[in-house]
Amino acid sequence: MLTRLSRFGPVLPRLLARPPARFVSHSKPSSAAGSTAVTELHPAADKAGHGEVSEYVKNPDYHGFSSDPVVDEWNMRVGFFFGISLALVVGAAFIHYLPDHGMRQWARREAERVIQQRENEGLPLIDENYYDPSKIVLPSAGEE
Repeated sequence: MLTRLSRFGPVLPRLLARPPARFVSHSKPSSAAGSTAVTELHPAADKAGHGEVSEYVKNPDYHGFSSDPVVDEWNMRVGFFFGISLALVVGAAFIHYLPDHGMRQWARREAERVIQQRENEGLPLIDENYYDPSKIVLPSAGEE
């Protein structure tokens, strides 16, 4: 993984200074051919010299991590191990065992305990008066 990131170091400023693009001219060509003229920003490769060889030609099992086949395979295995095993499996287990958010499970257990206690005492589950009426202080008629 680190070898893949380190190889972009010297190339990145060059890519940002001169982005790869192609320009197509839509004006009428002066020749009788009538085809669209295509100009490229990058100079053409030397036909007589050695051009770049694709990584897939050198290594058919190329995964995109390194030009060395052994390092490429190990980086691919390490990347998939951390990406699949650790991120998905350990991440899912971590999220599953997070504490009860909003104390919803505790509230349900407490309600079941109160219901069972009231049933054992022979009381109704819900009183018609939620608060004790003798403890409620009402304003007198003259204060309204």
